[in-house]
Amino acid sequence: MKKYFAHIAAFSFVLVACNNDLKDIQNLNKKQLYATGEADSINVKYTDSAKIKAEMYAVKMLDYSKAKYPFNHFPKGVKVTVYDKNRNKNYITAKQATVYNKTGMINLVGDVKITSHDGKVMQTQQMYYDQKNNWFFTEHYFKVTDQNKSFFEGIGVDFDQNFKIVNAQQNRAELKEVKDESL
Repeated sequence: MKKYFAHIAAFSFVLVACNNDLKDIQNLNKKQLYATGEADSINVKYTDSAKIKAEMYAVKMLDYSKAKYPFNHFPKGVKVTVYDKNRNKNYITAKQATVYNKTGMINLVGDVKITSHDGKVMQTQQMYYDQKNNWFFTEHYFKVTDQNKSFFEGIGVDFDQNFKIVNAQQNRAELKEVKDESL
């Protein structure tokens, strides 16, 4: 009986050792992704026709432009000021952001907050921005509030950069002091 238990113990040891070696071999096959560049205290101004359209500030940027699908990652957050056609300032903040160079998509993650010049605030945990189509979207919970404490919330929304077209999937709202703006 002792011999039987000794064989089981030896076999168990071999299995554990093989599993550890297999994990090491699998890890060797994984490609490591290294930044080709790194920058601190970024302040970028985006212009069009000699007018500033947006300003972005980030504490750190990691450049992965040599990757198969190139991107820039901002692991310590971003603060963006966007100017509309009337030169009003709108603000976007997030704890992290990734800009995908080939597609023009921006992934904002962690306490994403969009504040419009007229006091509306949108909050969510994750938001995409399609630069080519000037379109925002998320499948996460979101909440929009205004200065009157009215709110609009739900799960999943997409909208244009001017908030003129909004498509909400699952939502509810509470409006306070609604004024008829058509008069």
